[in-house]
Amino acid sequence: MTATHPGQSRGGSILGTEVRRVEDPDLLVGRGRFVDNIDIDDPEVLHAVFVRSHLAHAELTGVETTAALEAPGVVAVLTGQDLGKEPVPQFSQLDDSLGRSALAVDRVRYVGDPVALVVARTRAQAVDAAELVEVDYEELPAVVDMEEALAEDAPLQLPDWGSNVILAVRDDEDDVLEDAARVVRLRMENNRLASSPIEGHAILVRPRLSGQAEVTGLDTWMGTQHPHISRSLISKWLGLPKDAVRVVAPHVGGAFGGKGGVIPEHASVIQAARRLGRPVRWTETRSESMLSMSSRGQVQYVELGLDDSARITGMRARVVGDCGAHAGWGGSFATGSTRTMSEGSYRIPRLRYDALAVTTNTAPTGAFRGAGRPEAAAMIERIVDHAAREVGLPPEEFRRRNFLAPEDFPHEAKFGNAVYDTGDYAKALEAALEAVGAEEVRTEQARRREAGEPWQLGLGIASYVEITGFGGKEYAGIRVGDDGTLTVMAGTSAHGQGHATSFSMIVADELGMPMDRISYVQSDTDVVRSGGGTGGARSLQLGGSAVRGAAVELRERATRVAAELLEVAAQDVVLEDGRFAVAGVPGTDIGWEEVVARAKEDGDELAVDHDFKQDGSTFPFGTHASIVEVDVETGAVRLLRHVAVDDCGTVINPLLVRGQQQGGAVQGISQALWEEFRYDEWGNPVTGTFADYTLPSTADTVNLETHSTVTPTDRNPLGAKGIGEAATVGSTPAVQNAVIDAVAHLGVRHIDIPCTPERVFAAIREAEAGTHEPWRQPPAIFDDLPDTEQIDDIEV
Repeated sequence: MTATHPGQSRGGSILGTEVRRVEDPDLLVGRGRFVDNIDIDDPEVLHAVFVRSHLAHAELTGVETTAALEAPGVVAVLTGQDLGKEPVPQFSQLDDSLGRSALAVDRVRYVGDPVALVVARTRAQAVDAAELVEVDYEELPAVVDMEEALAEDAPLQLPDWGSNVILAVRDDEDDVLEDAARVVRLRMENNRLASSPIEGHAILVRPRLSGQAEVTGLDTWMGTQHPHISRSLISKWLGLPKDAVRVVAPHVGGAFGGKGGVIPEHASVIQAARRLGRPVRWTETRSESMLSMSSRGQVQYVELGLDDSARITGMRARVVGDCGAHAGWGGSFATGSTRTMSEGSYRIPRLRYDALAVTTNTAPTGAFRGAGRPEAAAMIERIVDHAAREVGLPPEEFRRRNFLAPEDFPHEAKFGNAVYDTGDYAKALEAALEAVGAEEVRTEQARRREAGEPWQLGLGIASYVEITGFGGKEYAGIRVGDDGTLTVMAGTSAHGQGHATSFSMIVADELGMPMDRISYVQSDTDVVRSGGGTGGARSLQLGGSAVRGAAVELRERATRVAAELLEVAAQDVVLEDGRFAVAGVPGTDIGWEEVVARAKEDGDELAVDHDFKQDGSTFPFGTHASIVEVDVETGAVRLLRHVAVDDCGTVINPLLVRGQQQGGAVQGISQALWEEFRYDEWGNPVTGTFADYTLPSTADTVNLETHSTVTPTDRNPLGAKGIGEAATVGSTPAVQNAVIDAVAHLGVRHIDIPCTPERVFAAIREAEAGTHEPWRQPPAIFDDLPDTEQIDDIEV
């Protein structure tokens, strides 16, 4: 591999090649460092266990801790009265008045709400003592269904707020369907999910003590996506300067949006360590994770107007988002990012979007791999597919007629101050149709229908666009060692995405440096100056661009030093195979060791810090095509093939991109067919274990077929868009459309996800009886909403 000075030709670039992940060897041989195996043998580390509410809604009238305090090994038992009502600063907050305390004080609002914290010398002792804490409750009526929470007589989750509606947006657009020759309508549900990372939340807190045993700061290891944001939130909450708080994210076993910032459980453990002057550890159990790490949850009412040529004339959407308890910020996606991306890949002349974010007595909702954009794609791709069927067009032809064209970019969306950068939606669609063999599939589908076979075939497509990066800035730094090796750092924080590999590739390409001479540092606020962490598929486009900028600056500085040593002009120096040489003069090369030594003589440590700011978001896109077969006698669904064509702009490492496509597609397929977190009418989770909540195994999925088109963006120097969420956005509606396509000839027009055998069978029987109706009137509250200022995504 080689790299040259700007203006000179470069050959043998490593970018765009499949480089194996440098992160994997440590993980594969058991050298990974996760929060739960840091200082595991230190007897000074105390262990925390939470006492949680078994009721969904109740007044908290008393917490008796005497017996627990007397149990063997117990050091402390803390309650909400001990820690107070001070709200814990959140990664995202819908309203400052809706803050949540570390432990419940007066009321519990969902099954799993933390009520007390037991701290003991061992985890077993803490678990035993937690059983001795006696909690008195005055049970209150609970509301579980987000639409039932809109009723005038619904139990109020937050009485002081006066309503279960936390956010509302009403568009001022007039009747957007008045010019339509035809209107098609659907009511859709986007199911609640359990994030289910392989590692739940985890934290280890070590207080810094002065000579008088006074706590002067905290060293904190957390499984988090946002070390620097977490540090800011902790220091704000405790009133400490930022340099008194260190946050380190070691290896993190997945997150998918569920580990943003600081949660109340983290805050409780931090307070315990601070009060006791002892290190305290808490690791969430799988049961706790299932109770508290939830996401998604929307009901969408959508109407699409068409002219006589099946071109879209307008769309109206009315959406309810489930916040869960404590005004969980995931409900705001209905009023934020789902709204922003509601027009999808299409030219929609007139658009009206009204939305409500509603509290319920269920676990607080948050982000999950896409955070509102999968919900938007599911909404628009279902209504588009439904419209195509109603007007008698193949779904791909309907899309072709209504796509935004390449010459339409940049395209200003109606909501969210979003401006689409680049796109060629038809190209991705055609690639997916060719890869899946659409004509052959439909020939076989027709044969099965004519033969009346029980297993019917369905082909579904979804042409999505999503928003990533969200503008903003990111930091990167490079340090040169005396031996000429490089240490690269960035303010993003990987939890499986491969930053160490992709960022090292960028540096290797710019500096002509073998990758084995580059090390990568991340996720330590005492080492990495600043950072925005990872989320919203921002890492490569922001962090990678910052790394590239740092490498370019370092190359320019090092080249000037090398020019002095070689006694030539800087423009005559080239970098080849990690060595500086004079262009056209063999045998004149010197290494980084000589350059760094000379730089130090001149007072230059060759330490580079670079900040990159991206002006605007990027908009990756693609088309997924899925083939399923459905047993019309039982409703059973079998996935046969899934083809993903995703466009994330410039591809730095196809291997990493393919991994993101495959992982995202499996999660999206699973939402379409299997996963759903459910509660009974009293707010008790009925899918609180993996025995009840269906996660797919390798036996359930298929060999995913992944492809890419490349449409670079002009919003960063790499030309890169996000890929971490794309396949999750595109796969779910493709599979859902495929299931419906398999039974559409029987009169079925819609099936909510997950498309379980029960739901599929019920839809078939309803169609046979003439009672299958995919639409009903939205809640009346939408007719009474006051005019509301348009709300963009909730600020972080």
